Amino acid sequence: MTQIILDKQIAQDDWVLVADDATLSGNKEVINFSRWNSAVDTDKADLIAKRDAGTLGIQLNAGDTADLLAQDSQGFALINVDFPKFADGRGYSAARLLRERYGFSGQLRAVGDVLFDQLFFMMRCGFNAMAMREDQDLELAVKGFETFSAPYQGDVNDARPLFRRRG
Repeated sequence: MTQIILDKQIAQDDWVLVADDATLSGNKEVINFSRWNSAVDTDKADLIAKRDAGTLGIQLNAGDTADLLAQDSQGFALINVDFPKFADGRGYSAARLLRERYGFSGQLRAVGDVLFDQLFFMMRCGFNAMAMREDQDLELAVKGFETFSAPYQGDVNDARPLFRRRG
């Protein structure tokens, strides 16, 4: 099983990304947004039932914006946001929108070209899980969360700036 970072700790990943044409099983599976968006009637009903059972996650790929998923996001247990390149910042915006505008409270996972340097900022935007690139050291990455003790600006986790948080 693959390991991820979940809530600042190393954890086992029990979700599987399935191909758009694959048959779904009873396991925890993640589908691409394009499959969700293009599903028709009976297929959509099956996907909704699996989502409501907590065994369906969805992945937003490059070009899939959070507002396309909008209110549907609240029903998913997991939303993956793909970072095709470490320099692609669209995923940060998607995370903020999902948490702040659409009220998503489940596992929000950064996947793709995810590097150590990004983790602290991803967490501040609302990600609570990260699937690191294979060449990254998970033990070192977890320790990296201790690099900054108190950011000056507010974020998704606490909107108050530092001067408001101090007594």
